[in-house]
Amino acid sequence: MIPRILHDTIEKRLFKGKAVLIFGPRQSGKSTLVESLLKDKDHFYFNGDESDAREALTNTTSTRLKAYIGNKKIVFIDEAQRIPNIGLTLKLFTDQIKNVQVIATGSSTFELSSQVNEPLTGRKYEFMLFPLSFAEMVQYHGLLTEKRLIEHRLRYGYYPEILTKTGEEKELLKLLADSYLYKDLLMLEQIKKPILLEKLLKALAYQVGSEVNYTELGQTLHTDYKTVERYIDLLEKTFVVFRLPAFSRNGRNEIKRGRKVYFYDCGIRNAVIGNFSPLSSRADVGAMWENFVIAERVKSLMYQGKDVMQYFWRTTLQQEIDLIEDNEGILSAFEIKWNPKARVRFSQTFTGNYPGTITSIISPANIEDFLLEPRDPD
Repeated sequence: MIPRILHDTIEKRLFKGKAVLIFGPRQSGKSTLVESLLKDKDHFYFNGDESDAREALTNTTSTRLKAYIGNKKIVFIDEAQRIPNIGLTLKLFTDQIKNVQVIATGSSTFELSSQVNEPLTGRKYEFMLFPLSFAEMVQYHGLLTEKRLIEHRLRYGYYPEILTKTGEEKELLKLLADSYLYKDLLMLEQIKKPILLEKLLKALAYQVGSEVNYTELGQTLHTDYKTVERYIDLLEKTFVVFRLPAFSRNGRNEIKRGRKVYFYDCGIRNAVIGNFSPLSSRADVGAMWENFVIAERVKSLMYQGKDVMQYFWRTTLQQEIDLIEDNEGILSAFEIKWNPKARVRFSQTFTGNYPGTITSIISPANIEDFLLEPRDPD
């Protein structure tokens, strides 16, 4: 099993009087992570996909819960978003059964978090688990090996099943994309046009690295911009995509309300458009590399617990910087290039408006400096 960065972080939070909640997309390894945490530990398991488990945990009492779990000191509730009023049940554990640690996983943050936020105010630790990351794979088999596999990662991504079943990547990604992208979303009343959702995903996949205009997308898809915005919001809440807003503070020509949309996993993005071709024959390699770097940076910062604001920068004169980060007032600007020898000049408009900004170029040659947490010298 490939060790997860969150393992030790979560382990240190156990038995602190709070529920542990782990969110993330389907098949990202949430259950496997919890199983590794609970290895050799006596625990009680509920599966929210099973009707009897849902019945047992819905509108229950602390007395009933104690009867179910007996002398177990740890309770693991998997697929907790399937259980009605799960927040109140988790509150019973934290308030009334204080010697028991409860851990819950959920694949749909908009369902689970909306149920638990109010009941569990001050009573929970929340963690986000993504598919495997560059940093985790470096930790697993070394930097040299992982850098050799970068092209493979850009084509097939980082889902655990994809990494462990070599030779089956295309078939498994197509199956994963169908179930992962639509299973949660199509259960919602807001998604009334699944064909429109598929077309929107393809449009977003083709526009990776480019600014996304909701009105233009709506016109292309024969719908209104509000529907586009709502569907993208739901795709973000189900961990399919994430948005990067425009950065603007000083310049009058700066784009202020723009946004870019990236996929959390490059393999899913390629499955959506049905293209797993080698990078040497693709025109979108620059966009793929940009998506990979920014998505991996999102994982890295979140796992490190760093609250860094991320943006892109662009002007009406088409000047652009791929990624801007604001870390407690310290600005960093990054240009992301697949070719390590590419010549890059940062816009003087930007550096003039924001003096003191740290500028860097990110390529496969130095990606480890950007994605790996600095280690203290021995």
